Amino acid sequence: MKTWRAPLIAFVIDVVLVLVFVLIGRRSHGEAETVAGVFDTMWPFFVGLLLGWLVTFAWRRPLAVLWPGIPIWLMTVAVGMLLRFAAGEGTAASFIVVATIVLGVFLIGWRLIALPITRRRVVRRAS
Repeated sequence: MKTWRAPLIAFVIDVVLVLVFVLIGRRSHGEAETVAGVFDTMWPFFVGLLLGWLVTFAWRRPLAVLWPGIPIWLMTVAVGMLLRFAAGEGTAASFIVVATIVLGVFLIGWRLIALPITRRRVVRRAS
């Protein structure tokens, strides 16, 4: 795989999973799934995700769980909540807990699944 492909694919997966989190949340609260509504809910978490990627240099090891995976997850939640609070949006304690758990399962979970699969492929190619 070319050196830019894995980081790009990993970033896209992260963005899609944040979008899935937003869509699930909006649906569970009976909010309309308009483009503007989804954008309003997603942008703070996207900024957090992007900052997590930049701060951890995630493109160097995009599938790693401890670094950058966990910091990306925590920054996505923390920055997302801080920006929501600054924008006057909801940051109830229950929402913070749910967002932390769901985004953790999503952003760390896919890496935990992908890492052994990609390692097996590398071992097979080396054989």
